[in-house]
Amino acid sequence: MRKYELVCVIHTDQDEAAFNGIIDKVKSWVSDAGGNVDKVDVWGRKRMSYAIRKQREGQYVLFNITMPPTATSVLDQNLRFLEPVIRYMITVVD
Repeated sequence: MRKYELVCVIHTDQDEAAFNGIIDKVKSWVSDAGGNVDKVDVWGRKRMSYAIRKQREGQYVLFNITMPPTATSVLDQNLRFLEPVIRYMITVVD
């Protein structure tokens, strides 16, 4: 099991229920892959340095995750096809 950080930028048009649904969906993907979410830190709405999909702002969320290294590819694939997620980055924590 390794520790990872996942930072997601979520589209700002999501209401609170949809935003929490996205967070719950990511948590369930991690738990289905055999890992667990240690901490979720919502950074809030921030301005991006350049426009992505015609959006200048996004809602930032940091996940501290512990999961097997083989599960990152599955999580990567699931996040890629989740429409409200504008960008994401998975990094290993040393």
